[in-house]
Amino acid sequence: MEQIIKAAEQANGAVFGDYEKDGLLYCGKCDTPKQCRIDFLGLQRKVPCLCKCGKEQRDAEEQAVKKAESLRLMRDRRTEGFPDAEMQSWTFDKDDRSNPALSNLAHNFADNFSEMLRLGKGLLLYGEVGTGKTFIGACIVNAVIDKGYTAHATNFGRIVNQVNSRYEDRQEIYDELNSYDLLMIDDLAAERDTEYMQEIVFNVIDARARNRKPLIITTNLTAEELNNPGDTRKKRIYSRLYELCVPFEVKGKDRRKAALKENLTEIRSLLGL
Repeated sequence: MEQIIKAAEQANGAVFGDYEKDGLLYCGKCDTPKQCRIDFLGLQRKVPCLCKCGKEQRDAEEQAVKKAESLRLMRDRRTEGFPDAEMQSWTFDKDDRSNPALSNLAHNFADNFSEMLRLGKGLLLYGEVGTGKTFIGACIVNAVIDKGYTAHATNFGRIVNQVNSRYEDRQEIYDELNSYDLLMIDDLAAERDTEYMQEIVFNVIDARARNRKPLIITTNLTAEELNNPGDTRKKRIYSRLYELCVPFEVKGKDRRKAALKENLTEIRSLLGL
């Protein structure tokens, strides 16, 4: 007890402005006790305690530590969630809402993610190149991470490289992908059209479906190609996708072409052309 009291006195001892009142030390800032009386083994002892401003400082420090830990955890989750670092900055506040229907869909999905997770439902975003499917998918992933869930964005080309490099442990790769609350796979059908590749695609999608885990898929395929693939392997994959995801056609102009044209105009101006 003596050692505890001495340690507490060193940590919370008298400083300039403190004063005594009724035999106890008071804080000169908040005028509340820095000492209190307790009964210990039949004896009354005078021991240090936190005054009001001391408690406020302690609480503020604890909150700062919690906030720093929360930010670190969020940063780690975002790094883990996006192998492409650029996508970590693709958030809803950068959405120009040029496609209100798509923006509203994405916001509603993220806002209601707890229910989407419970229902095991995701999104199938399909449409022409450059219409913002990947960007809005990444916005959803970032929003879900901000809510404290785990999420990961990748593509089948990267997944195949992982499978090839750890072929004997490929099930571990599938299990790892399936461990995330939300998985986003970008640019379906951009991968090589081989039986080996299609089997990997099916395994990843089927695992999410069997475990009722939300999946976001983006693809440049048309509704006709998704509904009538003309290939048994693809038909099996797309059928699974429709079970797991709500399809949404993303329409609009090719943003990439517009951005490229704008950049080219600026460069030509700099070069005096």
